[in-house]
Amino acid sequence: MSFDVSGFDWDDGNRMKCGKHGVPLAEIEQALRNDPLVLADRTGSMETRFNAVGVNDQKRHVFVVFTLRDFGGRKLIRPLSARYMHAKEIKTYDRSKGS
Repeated sequence: MSFDVSGFDWDDGNRMKCGKHGVPLAEIEQALRNDPLVLADRTGSMETRFNAVGVNDQKRHVFVVFTLRDFGGRKLIRPLSARYMHAKEIKTYDRSKGS
């Protein structure tokens, strides 16, 4: 899944929620820029959400839930939650990427 986006939408709300699991904002952005595997989220939220699994620049695996926001014609990624992936998830991700 590919998105034509121009940046990230951060505010106090999602900074705190994303930082809850110890993933720095820079690593979340790296994982979303480094060709993540993106799937539609199936939680039944009112807004369209996506799940992304990818790696930061240090090759640490990160799981991110995000949505897309449109601000005056600019499409931005709004991360909603992030955490480092567990070993079993990493194995599945690596198999899907052919690693």
